[in-house]
Amino acid sequence: MTFRISPAVRLTVLVDDTDTWHHKPVCSEIVHRAHRAGLSGASIFHGVEGFGSRQIVHTTRLLSLADDLPVTVVIVDTDERIQEFLPQLEELGIEGLITLEAVQTVHYEDAWTEQR
Repeated sequence: MTFRISPAVRLTVLVDDTDTWHHKPVCSEIVHRAHRAGLSGASIFHGVEGFGSRQIVHTTRLLSLADDLPVTVVIVDTDERIQEFLPQLEELGIEGLITLEAVQTVHYEDAWTEQR
């Protein structure tokens, strides 16, 4: 059993759960575009509390403020493939924060995989 470590980039998009693109949640649109682009994977994480540039805290603890909760979309792939995908996000007019971070991916390889 061995592990192969490879360089990659993590693309993180922070939006509100009420943000939409053509009547669909923008977070879902990002995931579907990443899938169509053939990226390695994408996940949506829903937050229970947060604030952004407007400094307004949104939380699930108060029913009156239970909208505009934070949503994070995370995509990890090679730098080249992430860079090619960025114009897709520009089309969506995202007002939230987008970050790019260098990361390393760890892939398990067993003896059978190594022989191929």
